[in-house]
Amino acid sequence: MKTVDLLFFMGQSNMAGRGDAALAPVVTPGMGYEYRAVTDPDTLHPLAEPFGVNENDPAGVNEPGMKTGSMVSSFVNACAAQTGVPVVGVSCAKGGSAIAEWLPGTPYYQDAVRRARKARAFLQANGYTIRRSAMVWCQGCTDGDLHTLKTVYKLDTDRVIHEFMTDAGLETCFLIQIGNQRDEPELYLPIQQAQEELAAACDDIILVSRRFKTFAAKGLMKDRFHYLQPAYNEVGEEAGRNAAAYWNR
Repeated sequence: MKTVDLLFFMGQSNMAGRGDAALAPVVTPGMGYEYRAVTDPDTLHPLAEPFGVNENDPAGVNEPGMKTGSMVSSFVNACAAQTGVPVVGVSCAKGGSAIAEWLPGTPYYQDAVRRARKARAFLQANGYTIRRSAMVWCQGCTDGDLHTLKTVYKLDTDRVIHEFMTDAGLETCFLIQIGNQRDEPELYLPIQQAQEELAAACDDIILVSRRFKTFAAKGLMKDRFHYLQPAYNEVGEEAGRNAAAYWNR
């Protein structure tokens, strides 16, 4: 199938994935591919966990050995099952990254734009039609830890999302809300509220999952910040289903 949906999975560690790849779902054959802009930019690979594990650019997003299992495979399965269109995914997520580190002109932002442009050029040169394109964004825990003001976080996130969508030629941002810090559950509330307000104010920012904040009570956190693979699977499935529903609408 030469028609695909192109998705950029971006943000910090809970997008990068700190789970267990062995407990992630297998992606339906033919329905999910990874474009490896850094390590193998001349082909597509069947998408599998740990997604993006070797996509490390020392001049940009670089976290060797840190990606161990993410929500991406479950997202792709849920999305493609509803749309019938294969997904090409590009990894660009960095654990511990604050929103200020993603602002236009920073190394992470410039790396993301490079990856986006390479992915588009590859697909077009190889006869693929890009049906839809979007970023899937999950970031904010570090800003909660840093006590970034809600107003500052909201303005900076708005800028990152909209400038990246322009530079990468994207239509939509699918936003995955962060959860709660396990031991200080109030700490991330301003960031969560900023995310709610952005999605309410912007037609092109679609909040596709709020489920991370339910997992502390279910014992599905592996530490104060990160989740066990079953939690990533749940969030990915919900977010992918909601992204497909938005597109199908």
